[in-house]
Amino acid sequence: VLAPVAALLISVSILLAGQGLQGTLLPVRASLEQFPTLAIGAMGATYFLGFTIGCLRGGELVRRVGHVRVFLAMTAIASASPLLHALSISPWSWGVLRFMTGFCFAVLYIVIESWLNDRADNTNRGVIFSIYSMITLTVLAAGQMMMLLYVPTGFELFVIASVLVSLGAVPIALSTSPSPAQPQMTSIDIARLYKISPSGTVGCLVSGLANGAFWALAPVFASRVGNDVNLAAWFMTSAVIGGAVAQWPLGLLSDRAGRRKILVGVSLAGCFAGLALFAFSDALQFGTANLLGIFWGAFAFPLYTIAVAYANDFADASEYVMVSSGLLLMYGIGATIGPFIASLVMTE
Repeated sequence: VLAPVAALLISVSILLAGQGLQGTLLPVRASLEQFPTLAIGAMGATYFLGFTIGCLRGGELVRRVGHVRVFLAMTAIASASPLLHALSISPWSWGVLRFMTGFCFAVLYIVIESWLNDRADNTNRGVIFSIYSMITLTVLAAGQMMMLLYVPTGFELFVIASVLVSLGAVPIALSTSPSPAQPQMTSIDIARLYKISPSGTVGCLVSGLANGAFWALAPVFASRVGNDVNLAAWFMTSAVIGGAVAQWPLGLLSDRAGRRKILVGVSLAGCFAGLALFAFSDALQFGTANLLGIFWGAFAFPLYTIAVAYANDFADASEYVMVSSGLLLMYGIGATIGPFIASLVMTE
């Protein structure tokens, strides 16, 4: 099952390790450089703005020059970004560079997910996407741990992030596996996307709402539990571990039992986990908070993976790039809106 996409998954693991390091390094370094809090928040916003535009334009790039060339080009640009951050330390230049990085990674995700769909079928799509998502979560966490290698005030961590992103292109460049054919249909058509799979489209939007709110505000929630700031790091790690471990069995189950049933079950289980965290927040201890974090991550993070696999079950091969772009856009919209809604609820 994995042999046709082995080189792609190896590239993904190296590439996203660099992205994980960069995603943690930049806000930490910005804080040490005494960037205004508003500027740090704006940097995050420009990343998602670039990501959104990348979702809208990435398919056209793939149509014009193909998957491999787009992958190599976006990797080269994304590799330059960490070095440019280190050369020009200012909120304005970092905002522009975060926009550029967001654009590149949106296009890279389009290439990766449409490539995986091209090599999968309805009998193994869940397994392939679950392993892809498991790799993504694991290497992002590993990249974040690389922060411990050097002090964030130096140049070294920027170099490591750049090197990792660059090396991510090597397995694809040297792979002998055939790349997908250049698509003819790439423009995002939300109406067509919804017609292909209403459940998959809404599932990606809802996944973005939930996960965007979680990444933005879960550390705030966890740090308030027992007034323990250290719990925030452990709680986030527990959720990532839960999500990584649950990906493969849920993906396999969706191949065998039907994705719609698993999609409903995962949504309900994640909802119950979130309600439990809310209902018992005043009484949570270190162990129970992390246990619920594992449970929540085990069902919330695979939601996007299963929704994507479900939507692509009903798509034609010529629509894989359009579907991947559209679903990423739906997730990005949800991830942008989710933190605002959650912050309003948390202030009530």
